[in-house]
Amino acid sequence: MTESQPYESALDAIPGSHPYPRSSRYHDAEIGIHTQPDGTPVRYVKRRLLPPINEADEDTAFHTVSSGERPDHLGQRYFGDPAAWWRIADANPVLDPRELTAEPGEEIEIPNGFPGGGGGRHGR
Repeated sequence: MTESQPYESALDAIPGSHPYPRSSRYHDAEIGIHTQPDGTPVRYVKRRLLPPINEADEDTAFHTVSSGERPDHLGQRYFGDPAAWWRIADANPVLDPRELTAEPGEEIEIPNGFPGGGGGRHGR
């Protein structure tokens, strides 16, 4: 009987396989392999470029930030997954995700694809 391999080792045997789940912002990112001088291959995620932020899509909702909200709260509210905050960060011009909820009363965009999440209003 063969011994099972740890998850990481099994992935290393599949060129270009993805260690990230479908919900991760890096799931569709290309995996590169850098070979160190001693011949050791090191896998890494190549740069993830975002498309330009365009005018609001008709499916985009706008959310007014409330005091005490955090990006993970919005990920849970709109996408059913607190780890999906990155989708909201990608749709807004922020470098740090904490900027999304730093100012109560500010409107931020919620990208299309959310399952109907309450509280956002469509259009401006």
